[in-house]
Amino acid sequence: MGRYVVRRLLQMIPVFIGATLLIFLMVNVMGDPIAGLCGERQCDPATAAQLKKEFGLDKPVWQQYLTYMGNVFTGDFGTAFNGQKVTELMATAFPVTIRLTIVAILFEIVIGITLGVVTGLKRGRPVDTSVLLLTLVVISVPTFVTGLLLQLLLGVEWGWIKPSVSTDATFGELIVPGLVLASVSLAYVTRLTRTSIAENKRSDYVRTAVAKGLPRRRVITRHLLRNSLIPVVTFIGADIGALMGGAIVTERIFNIHGVGYQLYQGILRQNTQTVVGFVTVLVLVFLIANLLVDLLYAVLDPRIRYA
Repeated sequence: MGRYVVRRLLQMIPVFIGATLLIFLMVNVMGDPIAGLCGERQCDPATAAQLKKEFGLDKPVWQQYLTYMGNVFTGDFGTAFNGQKVTELMATAFPVTIRLTIVAILFEIVIGITLGVVTGLKRGRPVDTSVLLLTLVVISVPTFVTGLLLQLLLGVEWGWIKPSVSTDATFGELIVPGLVLASVSLAYVTRLTRTSIAENKRSDYVRTAVAKGLPRRRVITRHLLRNSLIPVVTFIGADIGALMGGAIVTERIFNIHGVGYQLYQGILRQNTQTVVGFVTVLVLVFLIANLLVDLLYAVLDPRIRYA
């Protein structure tokens, strides 16, 4: 196991460098960030030259990237065009988005897997058909529509929640935004769990466990569920990074000042340092989440061993 972890960590290095290089190049071709600093007026040549020199934009792109990566490994993600350190923006944004992601993941695990197990065990029955239709509707409706409807009904019409989240962004305030963020993924988890349960229910090891006279609950939890969760864990692990990076719509609807909000502001203002810095951390989140998922396979299925 130790050798496998070390090998995976070494494999993450070129992936991290390649992903950050691609992001850096894409962000730097969005436009001229200096033009955004001067507002509606065009910067005079002297001011533009001074700003480019100040932010290191007068150097070739490859040199900017090497300088940026060198600073990243020392914990310096650069300075936003408003003079604020990107690390300071991260310190305020990431805790909020992490709490939002935790709420969303809990919805996926608790509701998604529970509905998937129930429908997988009762495949073809009315409850199975109803849940399938419901998940299809959730997948078909865009997230911004779901978010705006819940905000209108629960926040404005009925007054059950605040229409916008406060700056503290406590777990209680993030329940509805977390449900909105997790809605599509929750539907996929339900359908994926249902399919996996229905397929494994006909397996030989399940029939053997039933023939041995084991209690139904133990057959489901110890034998059927553990083997059926492997594809579900893969999806949820990859979804962690996607939820954190894809929270732009949800955070905009509920006025949550998290990672999605900062990315939106960075793209809107062509603030390359902010965008590249936040996306760099999200790349690390993706890589670490995938590593943890691979390690979790061995816990769910004892037959899987890593050399």
